[in-house]
Amino acid sequence: MKKIITVIMIILAAFAVFAGGSSEKKSNLTGVAYIENKGTFILGLDDSFPPMGYRDENNEIVGFDIDVAREVCNRLGVKLICQPIDWNAKEQELSLKQIDCIWNGFTITEERKQALAFTDAYLKNAQVVIVKSSSSINSLSDLSGAKIGVQAGSTAAEAIDDTPEFKSIISSVVEFKDNLTALMDLEIGGCQAVVMDLMVANYAIKESGKDFRILTESLAEEEYGVGFRLADKDLADKVTSIMIDMAEDGTMAEISTKWFGADISTIGK
Repeated sequence: MKKIITVIMIILAAFAVFAGGSSEKKSNLTGVAYIENKGTFILGLDDSFPPMGYRDENNEIVGFDIDVAREVCNRLGVKLICQPIDWNAKEQELSLKQIDCIWNGFTITEERKQALAFTDAYLKNAQVVIVKSSSSINSLSDLSGAKIGVQAGSTAAEAIDDTPEFKSIISSVVEFKDNLTALMDLEIGGCQAVVMDLMVANYAIKESGKDFRILTESLAEEEYGVGFRLADKDLADKVTSIMIDMAEDGTMAEISTKWFGADISTIGK
């Protein structure tokens, strides 16, 4: 009996080594080959970032970025999977292959370009300041001594850091899990202003009906792109190529008009 058990254990061990070797071989694939091999494309997003990617009244993840990504996946011949993540840990999620890309109003910066492979920019954006409509704040200089809310891990915080003359006059920066929570804090008077993406700010004010307004002065102009692992540059290039094709055949304009009322996409132009 002991011999039989020993033989079985040896067979199981050999099978485990073989399976592990196959898995290792699969994990060594990168870029387009990696995606095509597994047949899925996992998109990492903050699912409370309308209109780029968020949950609707049916708890379904929808948005401009989601529609564009779904069409890209159709043309790649793979299944789109939307994976909500902690936005403050997005680069770690990507590095660990929990997701295949960061695609959710993701701003291209020089620092991020050192660590990630980006597609071409497909939308222009800006970091803007939201205040209550009743507020006496009408310019950036009026925010002297103010408490400013931002989403943790967002480029809003970076925009403040990169504008030292502005940062020097405010009292503090408070980080929130997401923009919606920051706006709730603004509504109850916890902070005096919130810095966020222009796209999200316009949508949030329109959809919520809250008594907010956007200052005319902005902190920084930006561009959105899709971020991939550096080893997956060919996948970033492939997605860029597909989005350019979508711009040329009118698909990008159709999706943009659905979400923004006009074609504001910039890729391929």
